[in-house]
Amino acid sequence: MPIRPENKARYPANWRAISAAVRAEAGDCCEGSPDFPDCRAANGQPHPVTGSRVVLTVAHLDHRPENCARANLRAWCQRCHLNYDQQHHVQAAYATRRARAHTPDLFGFKN
Repeated sequence: MPIRPENKARYPANWRAISAAVRAEAGDCCEGSPDFPDCRAANGQPHPVTGSRVVLTVAHLDHRPENCARANLRAWCQRCHLNYDQQHHVQAAYATRRARAHTPDLFGFKN
């Protein structure tokens, strides 16, 4: 998953190397997630369930980019990664909507 510009400083300078090492250690395949433990979708190939081309990503189990301990990282396909992060995304979207509702724009209107 792409790193958002506002989060880039939270990742270590060698994140690309860390990410590449995790994916290589996983054999360039999904390691399986709690909801899909048997997923072994191969990077660059059609996903066996969704049919979309797999882009292997590296997930932080605790959602903290600063924590790059191998035990906290997993090589996951989009399906596993997005499913695992679903509740985190819901909470972040709620916080964003709430912040926008309380921030007037330049003309004094609420977003």
